[in-house]
Amino acid sequence: MDFRIIKSPAQGTLDILERRKGSGSRQKLEHVDAVGLVQGKLIEMIVAADIAEKAVGVTVEDIRGSCPQNMILLAIFGDTSSVESAIEKIKESVEKVRKNDNGKID
Repeated sequence: MDFRIIKSPAQGTLDILERRKGSGSRQKLEHVDAVGLVQGKLIEMIVAADIAEKAVGVTVEDIRGSCPQNMILLAIFGDTSSVESAIEKIKESVEKVRKNDNGKID
């Protein structure tokens, strides 16, 4: 999996993500200090979304590719420390799965 954090994202960057959100415009992004981006296999990204939402108070959105059913990455929106914490929890979980190699995440 690949991870990136954008601190203080530009309005244009938020506009791009807003247009590509899987949920559409139903939830408007407001007061976003940071955006965490996660890219990987679909199964990994679904587990990552679950971990992020359970770990801290962030908003997780799937970001669509060129085909409507093609999820290319996750965007984790929130304050900087919450986004960093969510990404860390995901990384820890991925590392635990690699060490155990059983595919199960606790």
